Amino acid sequence: MISPNPDPVPQLPTPICQTAGTGTRGEEAPLDASHWKSIVARYQKSSAARASVQLVNTLASYVGVWVLIYLTSPVSWWLTLPLAVLAGGLLVRVFIIFHDCGHGSFFSSRRANAFWGSVTGFLTMTPYSHWRGEHAIHHGTTGDLDRRGIGDIWTMTVQEYLAATRWQRLRYRVVRNPFVLFVVAPLVLLLVLLRFSRAGADRRERLSVWGMNVALFGMLAGMSAIFGVWPYLLIQLIVLLVAGSTGVWLFYLQHQFEDAYWERGENWDYTAACMQGSSFYKLPRVLQWFSGNIGFHHIHHLCPRIPNYYLEACHRSDPRFAAVKPMTIWSSLRTLGLRLWDESAKKLVGWRRLREIRRAQKEAA
Repeated sequence: MISPNPDPVPQLPTPICQTAGTGTRGEEAPLDASHWKSIVARYQKSSAARASVQLVNTLASYVGVWVLIYLTSPVSWWLTLPLAVLAGGLLVRVFIIFHDCGHGSFFSSRRANAFWGSVTGFLTMTPYSHWRGEHAIHHGTTGDLDRRGIGDIWTMTVQEYLAATRWQRLRYRVVRNPFVLFVVAPLVLLLVLLRFSRAGADRRERLSVWGMNVALFGMLAGMSAIFGVWPYLLIQLIVLLVAGSTGVWLFYLQHQFEDAYWERGENWDYTAACMQGSSFYKLPRVLQWFSGNIGFHHIHHLCPRIPNYYLEACHRSDPRFAAVKPMTIWSSLRTLGLRLWDESAKKLVGWRRLREIRRAQKEAA
């Protein structure tokens, strides 16, 4: 979703449900590739009925809220603002549908995925083909220290930070500041970064970006004619801020927690990166609905061809999946203090740990 690393390494991996490996979180027995492949095969399928129901209840709700916004905005902004927040929450669910279409999992039909991926991409201001290419790289490189930088959150190791220039350290501290990361960065991503194709993008990805820009300009003109320019911009800004901040927060938690998984390329393992480096974010049912089951992120990374409406069932199908320690809303707040990957301790640590390392180095010298 966001990758502010200024020096990405654009290596496209072999993805998804094909790479062998071993490893789980904690003390459980290893989950070898042959075992997990047989489990996920039962859920690696699409249901036109389930997908259609999800499309209807999500898009109808989103459009319906915008109709209510139109009806209430001339009456009272105290009625309109809560509706804008609700629209932002629904836009997160719209993005999950877009996300599944990009993985080819929402429908069995490639054409249906491309069509509805483009529609939901328009609503979320995200170019479909552009995002697919970048996100595929993220899935094949998650947890690989030697292939960081595309489709992830900029993460430096302790030693990299200590060796960085003062300007690089300042940039990193700004990027990892929670206000910048969860308030400023989502708007920059949606309004600026996604309006341009990445370096090395193919023709299809570039066309998807420019086609999206033209479509968004048309939406801006049409909605401004309906609401008025400034009222529409304010409402849309609130919707994007709620959706973007929530989306970046969810994405952050999926891989940025204390006992996450990072290894150098020669030691990197696909299954371990999924089961140890991707979180299980246990949410209340209503928030699980708005987030489209994306909290079962360890399952999603193990096999992205499982649509969101089967993630929970797959999670419950084997005790080793269910044994993954869940992250709750309360425990997730502790991740806000994490900044750097400590390769010696194999943990994400904060600035306090950095000061301890510096002090130990000075004493040793």
